[in-house]
Amino acid sequence: MRKGFTRRPAPDAPAVHAKNYITPGGLERLKDEHHFLLTKDRPAVTEVVAWAAGNGDRSENADYQYSKRRLRQIDGRIRFLSKRIEAAEVVDPEAPRSAQAQSRAYFGATVLYADATGAERKVCIVGTDEVDLNRNHISWVSPLGRALLKSAEGDDVMLRAPGRTEKLTILEVRYERIDVEPFREPVGSVAEAREPSRRRS
Repeated sequence: MRKGFTRRPAPDAPAVHAKNYITPGGLERLKDEHHFLLTKDRPAVTEVVAWAAGNGDRSENADYQYSKRRLRQIDGRIRFLSKRIEAAEVVDPEAPRSAQAQSRAYFGATVLYADATGAERKVCIVGTDEVDLNRNHISWVSPLGRALLKSAEGDDVMLRAPGRTEKLTILEVRYERIDVEPFREPVGSVAEAREPSRRRS
């Protein structure tokens, strides 16, 4: 290789440990999924891998190849969830807070605002693992979440999103229970498929 194309490796950048703020319902959802993968889905897929391994040449065994790939996906998801749960900092929207904190939008707030046309929208500021646009649950680190943080009723804030800037007027800030969609076992999962056979045995 020519010397002009060699490059001394850059030193590792210091790790950034972002706080994983989350509501009680959001943490419960992560734990439920983690428990399902660890105690139901993974054992079921492991069973299929063991069965498929005994069916001839593994390199040409579609059941074996698929199940091994699925097992790697499950293990990756379990590691991800474990880290998110370990780093979680639970913030309860219903917890008591000072009058000043109660009047401003922080993590866990439910905010009603109006855009420049007068159209109103209510959103809940939640963690990155809890985003649900169907429920108007937005991340606290999203452009809208950042624009609303620390705002109070009557404030005008600027939403700076890719390709546009928009003025929003805060109409109301309150703190109440935020219902997070609970974890549900995926339809058609290997664990679900094997459950009837366990009940029959």
